[in-house]
Amino acid sequence: MKNILKKAASFLATVLLVTLFVFIAFDLIPGDAATNRLGINATPEALARLREEMGLTRPFFVRYFSWLASFFFGDMGISYSYGVSVRSMLASKLPITVTLTVMSFIMIVILSIPIGLYTSKYEDRWIAKAADILGQLTMSIPPFFLGILITYVFGMIFKVFTPGGFVSYDINPGKFFAYLVFPAIAIALPKAAMSTKLLKSSILSERKLDYVRTAYSRGNSTMDVLYKHVLKNAIIPVITFLGMTLADIVAGSLVIEQVFSIPGYGRLLISSIANRDYPVVQAIIAIIAMIVIIINSLVDITYKVLDPRLRGN
Repeated sequence: MKNILKKAASFLATVLLVTLFVFIAFDLIPGDAATNRLGINATPEALARLREEMGLTRPFFVRYFSWLASFFFGDMGISYSYGVSVRSMLASKLPITVTLTVMSFIMIVILSIPIGLYTSKYEDRWIAKAADILGQLTMSIPPFFLGILITYVFGMIFKVFTPGGFVSYDINPGKFFAYLVFPAIAIALPKAAMSTKLLKSSILSERKLDYVRTAYSRGNSTMDVLYKHVLKNAIIPVITFLGMTLADIVAGSLVIEQVFSIPGYGRLLISSIANRDYPVVQAIIAIIAMIVIIINSLVDITYKVLDPRLRGN
């Protein structure tokens, strides 16, 4: 119960601080949603009327806590730019961003764990050394630049997919998933290379410990020692990294959505920031913050399941 209360308090405090900082930032930046809607040539009287209608003239903390209370009851407000419910806008974009995130994470796991196991087991073979070099190269390329390279090579040269030819999930699910493969690859490859290197280093470190020699002395084969003993301990820091990676993907996919013209949370967030559409920006950032906190909590739970020594903490 104590841990649950601590997690709940951390959850609320983080969301509160993140949204408060965003509110402060928009309050300090010159211009507002009324000016953006009416233009710089609008009369002071027209701007004053619109600000009154939009509630922008209310004190800062009144606006903030009013929005926060409504948000936790499921009311995310009305978009200044589109005049529709923010909740309905985000609901239509959520499957896109979630699908891209899940596809990227699955690719990271599928690539990193087998390659990490192979390169640690056969570290002297040329394939393992080539994989290390390729991994170092991949880690050095930012996902957005890798996305540009993938778009140019596979989209414009080989014509494997049509850049900007996104198809919505409710129109053609097959084409929807097919289009997201390359953005997912752009996100996954650098993280997979990092995860592979971490797993390999962790396995090599564990193999030097006394319990490994004890396992061999009991007649266990190399495969048994690796999979039944070493991997269980070596995977713990990798799980922590994968949890952090999943949280990072949620935020990082926003940039990739711009590169591949995917109409998910990323494009909506950027256009809303430009338009001073506070309700949309606040809602997206609050949701991302909550997702990150939930992921970190799940990582902590998984950590304690794998390492019994931490269950009492």
